[in-house]
Amino acid sequence: MAVVTVSASYGAGGPEIATAVAGRLGRAFPDRAIPVTVAGRLGVPVEEAEANDETVVRGLWRLVASLGTMPDPVGGVLTTTAVPDERAYREQTEQVLAEIAAGEGGVVLGRAAAMVFGERPDVLHVRLHGSPERRLAAAVALTGRPEKDERREMAANDRAREAYVRQFYRADPVDPRHYHLVVDSTLVDHGTVVDLVVTAARVRGL
Repeated sequence: MAVVTVSASYGAGGPEIATAVAGRLGRAFPDRAIPVTVAGRLGVPVEEAEANDETVVRGLWRLVASLGTMPDPVGGVLTTTAVPDERAYREQTEQVLAEIAAGEGGVVLGRAAAMVFGERPDVLHVRLHGSPERRLAAAVALTGRPEKDERREMAANDRAREAYVRQFYRADPVDPRHYHLVVDSTLVDHGTVVDLVVTAARVRGL
């Protein structure tokens, strides 16, 4: 069944846009269900599964992004310190994504889903981005938190998400070649972005 993957930089409106796309396409948005399912299968608290989740990005991947590094094949960095059971979390997440695709489909935010699904014909890969300053302004407007706090949060999230994709998939998550549609969602209003994604999904037969 059809899947739309959404990769979004911090402050680019990923959760809001992905939710709206799911509603327009009549697809599930199993965002919270993914770490819950992973936790159940691994027999760990949901909070621990979330700490290993690329979308939530807290705990594990903040740590990974701050550890010592070495060059990797795509010109970025890989961590030199392994975290226990990290492979199990990734494998279970991939299994849940495979089950979503084999079932009713849905809209998947993050989880390096564009790399997991690759060139499958029944998937549309979308990347949302924007300049750091515009993303920062959007995050401040959304959360109401002080700019300095949001700047620190944005930097940590960007590093952690990149570390996740590079660690497990040896890929650069911002490389446009991984996506069918790349949109600066800090310049294009979210309603128009949703229209673009929905149109692209329907053109692709999803």
